[in-house]
Amino acid sequence: MSHPTKTVKDIGEQGLLQRLQNFCPPGMVGDDAAVLEIESGYSMVVTTDMLVDGVHFSDRTTSPEDVGWRAAAANLSDLAAMGASPIGITLALGLPGEVAISWVEALYHGLYDCLQRYQTPIVGGDICCSSVITVSITAFGRVLPQRVIRRFNAKAGDAIVATGFHGCSRAGLELLLHPESGQNLAETAKNTLIQAHQRPQPRLDILDHLWAIVGDRSVAGMDSSDGLADAVVQICRCSGVGARIERQAIPISPALQQFVSPEQALEWILYGGEDFELVLCLSPQSAQDLVNHLGSAAAIIGMITSEPTVELIDRSGNYAPRQLTLSEGFQHF
Repeated sequence: MSHPTKTVKDIGEQGLLQRLQNFCPPGMVGDDAAVLEIESGYSMVVTTDMLVDGVHFSDRTTSPEDVGWRAAAANLSDLAAMGASPIGITLALGLPGEVAISWVEALYHGLYDCLQRYQTPIVGGDICCSSVITVSITAFGRVLPQRVIRRFNAKAGDAIVATGFHGCSRAGLELLLHPESGQNLAETAKNTLIQAHQRPQPRLDILDHLWAIVGDRSVAGMDSSDGLADAVVQICRCSGVGARIERQAIPISPALQQFVSPEQALEWILYGGEDFELVLCLSPQSAQDLVNHLGSAAAIIGMITSEPTVELIDRSGNYAPRQLTLSEGFQHF
C-alpha cells in the first residue's frame, strides 16, 4: 500500500530545519548567525544570488537536484569572478507548504554535491512560506587584497580572454524545452549541451593558474552568467574603455556547431547566458600563457581599446562591424 508524500506543511518549519541541518557541518548551525574564521591579511568577498521558480528554472527543464547545483554554481562563479576562494554559504528558501519534503531534500543533495567539489560548507540560512519556490544563496569567499579581480581594471591594450565555450547552456535549454529539435543530434553532443545547462561548472579551478602567471598584477574581469557580450560591455563601461571582439577568434563548441547554424550559435554565444565562464582582461603575454594552460575551449577573443564602443569585427570582411550592447540580452524587467 502506497503512502502519501509528506509535504513541508506536514512537518513544519522546525521539522524541516532538523532534516536540512544534516547537510551542514556539525555544530555550525543552531545560533542566530554563523561564525566564520578568516586568515589575517585576507579580504572577505560576499555575494548573493536568487533563483525563482518560473524565472530561472521549471520542472520541465530542471530536476530539484539540478536546481540546487545551479544555485550553488551561480554563487561560486561570482566568487571566482572576484578572484576569491569560497569559505561557506547560507541558503534562504521560500516554499509553498504543499512542496514535497523529498523535493527539498533533493535540492539540498544537488547543492551539497556541487559545494563538496570546492570544499564549501552550508553554514546557515532561513525558511519561510511563499507562493512560489525561491532559492536565495549568500556565498562568502576570501581573497588577498592585491588579487581582487575588478570590472574597472581593464586598460587599452589588454587582451580579452574567454575561459571556455559559450552558448552551450542556452542550447541545452532549447533541447530540454523542445526535445524534437535534437532528433538529428548525436547523443554525446546532446548530453554535452544539456549538462552545460543543468550542471554548469564555476571556474574556481583557474585562479591558482591565473595568479601563477600574473603574480600580483591587476586583472579585470567578471563571469559570463548573462552572456559573453554582456560581460565584455560591462567591463568596458566600468573601466571607461571599449573593445574589439574578433568573430573568428570566438571558440565554438563542436556540440553547438552540430546543433544549430553558425548565425544562431553566435547569438547564443553572445547573449544566451548562464555559461558561467570568466571573461578576463590582462596583458597579451599573460593572456596567451593562460590560454595555453586552459586548452582549446579558451581563447583570446579580442583587445581592449581606448575607443568607447564595443564592436564585433570580421577580419575576413564578410560581415560589417556590429556594436555589442546590453539591451540584446535577457532583461528581468
